[in-house]
Amino acid sequence: MTDLERERVLLSVSQAVSFKPAYMTNDKLEAAVKGHGSLVISAYCIANSITEDIFCHYGTPDMELLDRMTLIDASVGTIPLDMVMEKAINSARLAGATPENAALLSAALAYFTGSCARSGVPLGNRKLGAIARIHAGVPRTGAISLITGKFTHKIPAFPAYMAIYDELMDKKLTKVDGSVLPPFISGGAMYGHSALGEDHNFPELAYNAASVGTKAMMKSMHGAGIYAYPLWPAFIGAAITLEMIHSDAALGEEFGTFTGMDSAYMAGKGAMEAAGIPDKIHVRGTNEEYDTARVIGDFGLILKDIGGPSVVGSMALDELFAGFQESPIIGAGFSGGPVNAPLGHVMGDCMPAIRMLIKYKGDIEKTADDIREYKMNSFIDPEYALCSLNTIARKAEDVTRGSVSTACLLASEDTKQRAVYRRAVKTYEMIKEGKTVEDAARELDEERRIWVEKRGSRILSGFTGKDVKVNFTSITPQGRRTDNFTKKFWAFDANICYDAKVNGKDYHIDNLAAKVIPDYVIDGKGRDDPDMGTAIFAGAVLAQELQYVGHTIINITIPAATAALLGEEPTKASKDSEKGAYLTSAIPGGKEKAKEVVRVAQKIYDRINEPYSLK
Repeated sequence: MTDLERERVLLSVSQAVSFKPAYMTNDKLEAAVKGHGSLVISAYCIANSITEDIFCHYGTPDMELLDRMTLIDASVGTIPLDMVMEKAINSARLAGATPENAALLSAALAYFTGSCARSGVPLGNRKLGAIARIHAGVPRTGAISLITGKFTHKIPAFPAYMAIYDELMDKKLTKVDGSVLPPFISGGAMYGHSALGEDHNFPELAYNAASVGTKAMMKSMHGAGIYAYPLWPAFIGAAITLEMIHSDAALGEEFGTFTGMDSAYMAGKGAMEAAGIPDKIHVRGTNEEYDTARVIGDFGLILKDIGGPSVVGSMALDELFAGFQESPIIGAGFSGGPVNAPLGHVMGDCMPAIRMLIKYKGDIEKTADDIREYKMNSFIDPEYALCSLNTIARKAEDVTRGSVSTACLLASEDTKQRAVYRRAVKTYEMIKEGKTVEDAARELDEERRIWVEKRGSRILSGFTGKDVKVNFTSITPQGRRTDNFTKKFWAFDANICYDAKVNGKDYHIDNLAAKVIPDYVIDGKGRDDPDMGTAIFAGAVLAQELQYVGHTIINITIPAATAALLGEEPTKASKDSEKGAYLTSAIPGGKEKAKEVVRVAQKIYDRINEPYSLK
């Protein structure tokens, strides 16, 4: 075959693989557009809507709302934020979000453009959560309707209510005893704008209640048999507290300036410290520093007014907070890395993209460069991280387009195209050397396994402060099951074995998920060794990096399409490619997607080879 024919094969394969976003993945991408278990597309739609409003690329400079898109202390019926929120919520609804979830995500992303959580106008009493809820047309149900994201299980707000109100009735949250107050003290300026409230009651009640509520949520998560990721317990502890206390109250001078320190901040501080969250968090890409107590307190204000978001909404808010560098520590979603998550989670770039656009005054090119930079540094497999980002951003543009999705596409398109082309070349050369499509797909998966072991071990060493190395000895299906389905798709019951080294000490882990983890957690086997937990943690992280690979299946589709163009029967090429890519075939769908890609590749190849004619 001539060099020209070689390039025609490679071009046809490369174009076919990314002909539409769904060809890149086994995740249920189309379902995400209408909100079936994911709000990822809705998050991008909101981000696009807000950024188009605050920069207004299509209008005159005086139409830009960046400096005016906030709550203001003014006696007016509507403010610019009303228009922005309404449009953002409608964009999310277009992508399938329920009104409650649309309100939550719109308020969250508006907050990160600089919109304050409260205005302090006594008569109007505007707050960001309430504005979003009203524009979404949903009732206020209160913090009782809040629920954590799904961390295997999810915990409603009830334990925090119970703990706070038990302490409240026992008079343990504040030294101010209401039973001794003379009439006409509480409810007026003698309490609300004076020493008793601002110096004593407000700060201690806010701090103590939020702390008690947060701890109760974390204890309940432990009781349900799950790890207590701290962000949502802190949110709920703060929200319930601010539902109860004077949420706009200023604190005494010992706590800060009159306008700078309020009860929401103190509730955020109590929740933050109870949860063990760092006192400063930083945005990916811009490195902007946020005061965590302020953020937790402000989101307590938002959440108490927002309505009743679902578990999916809670998970989506988690993922927006994955835009902070500290997300692995605070338990904020999966999409900030280091593991590449299923596509339904990939929304952690929305908030950093907004912050970068603000930093660069709407410059999409500079924003794209910074997104690519932090993605390259935050993930075990940055190539796949950028491929999955590209898939989601491209699908989001099926619904609505804007600066955020465009920046994400620009950040990822070159890496995606390189990833596709490199695999097509490798497959082409292997088949021309006499290897099979199954051989090619297997070698691509083996390359990725080795990369995940090497780079993942380095990242985990930095994260744990220990010298960690992981080498998989086998990854096969059916750690404990015997049915035909799990025999074929290993992600549903993995038998994962590996050698680990922690600070020079060797461990062999045999059947991680079905044997070693239950033995450690239930029977206590190995818990006396302080490094055994690290060995299990490290293997679990890297195994899941391989296990979630359904987000990007190019190790199946590219070999299949290349082999078909080189003469292999299309169905056989697809079947053998799925078989060879034993890691990428973690969940169903690879063979079927490969067949579709093969058909498109053949059409492109046939047209390329047709003689050009003006007739």
